[in-house]
Amino acid sequence: MLSLRIRLEDLKSANWRWSTDQWTNGASWIKPVASSVLTRTLVNNHGHRCTVTVEERKAGERDFTTVAMEQGRVRLSAGVFGTAPLYLMAVGDELHGAWDLAQLRPYLRTGRVVPRTVARILTRQHRYTTDTLFEGVYRLTERATAVFTASGLTVRYPEPAEHVLEPRTLRLGVDPVDVFSSLLSEAVRETPTATECVGIELSGGADSGNVALSVRAARCNRVYSFGLVMSGSMGAQQRERRRRFVDHCGFRDTAIPAMQHPPFVPGGVRALGKPHDPAGAFYQEAFDVLRAQAAARGCDVIFTGNGGDEINAHHSRTSAELPMTEPVPWLGSKAKQALADVDEQLAPIPVLPIPALMAFGLHNPGFLRVGVWPVSPLVHPRIVRFMEQLPHEHKRGKAMFRERLRRAGLPESVASPAEPENFLEVMETGLRTFGLPTLDSMLRESLLGDLGYVDPKALAQAREDAERTPVVPDLLCDVLALEVGLRALT
Repeated sequence: MLSLRIRLEDLKSANWRWSTDQWTNGASWIKPVASSVLTRTLVNNHGHRCTVTVEERKAGERDFTTVAMEQGRVRLSAGVFGTAPLYLMAVGDELHGAWDLAQLRPYLRTGRVVPRTVARILTRQHRYTTDTLFEGVYRLTERATAVFTASGLTVRYPEPAEHVLEPRTLRLGVDPVDVFSSLLSEAVRETPTATECVGIELSGGADSGNVALSVRAARCNRVYSFGLVMSGSMGAQQRERRRRFVDHCGFRDTAIPAMQHPPFVPGGVRALGKPHDPAGAFYQEAFDVLRAQAAARGCDVIFTGNGGDEINAHHSRTSAELPMTEPVPWLGSKAKQALADVDEQLAPIPVLPIPALMAFGLHNPGFLRVGVWPVSPLVHPRIVRFMEQLPHEHKRGKAMFRERLRRAGLPESVASPAEPENFLEVMETGLRTFGLPTLDSMLRESLLGDLGYVDPKALAQAREDAERTPVVPDLLCDVLALEVGLRALT
């Protein structure tokens, strides 16, 4: 929710003042994200103590990032929602922080990457942790606390969040669809907007579809829907589902052909070498177009269907096992050694589902860059807790989600589509048309190869094999995106 630069020297007095868009004190500054969803509060600005709180306004719920300062000490703490990441690093007697990793670019060095993070990225063993790609740069995870003094920067994890471990029996006469509908609509209504102009990511699936129904119920003014639409027969079915939602809800719709914006497409962030998070989303180019469209329509908030898969999952939080990973033949010796450490320094169980929090870190900075605040109501803590208690038969195959769509009058082809959309063709097009030429450049000169994380000979063999296979291995996207991202940042 904020970016900052705090010098310990400036903390000898608490003389913080609001100046245009940030708090300043000497050469130090704290800049909240510009959003109507956030409030800014300054308290205790006297003597040697000051507290700046940037809070997301939610009726009945509170999410925040707090910076408490006194002479020689800065303490930061985070709330549970994790909407915007906060990356922290110490440079001498200065603390730097940003919600966009690229803002820390002047201090990042390719020779100081974290081996276990590189190994996680290359093998898709992603973990929720304070670790980032760069040594000395930490992510403030949910409910965590960071302390900066002359001795350096330390981050402390909270206790694991409490969860309902097993489903419960519904009370006689309780309709879970009605309860869920009420909770979801309430979560949507709690989000304030200064312009009364909001957007919604509408894929045409059950997750975004249920959010759409609640946005329709809660919003009477301008609502714009945006969707990345696939091609072929899959895309035709998706377009029809989206049309049904748009007509039913009365949205003003923008459909974006995803095949025109695949990974590594010319004009996209990776092809242009613009500074960006190397661990960013696979389909950043396409979502960048969607985000730009939302900003152009004047939306100050956009609702997403993120988290639907996670809250419908059926597993025990005490014995869940991570899926087996696909072998990566081009791993270098340093990455192989680091595989033993991929489960080190993990954050404790959070309030929200871990995949949702990780997705926020990948997707949400892009919205913040264009002045749009993203909201994922399906993982509101009250809904997460409700879904944990719900008997599995209502979650299997997203049964309750689909039943709510049927009750709204939407046809079975919308409530339970035979061929849900996916991005596989978009990935294949991006890799085949633009990724392989990028790989040729990497084979000539590679940061990851020079650092020992990639075996150049094995990668060259993969490039040769890709010419003869009907489908380019999508694992190549991981190594290419990481290489391109590192070059752009450093």
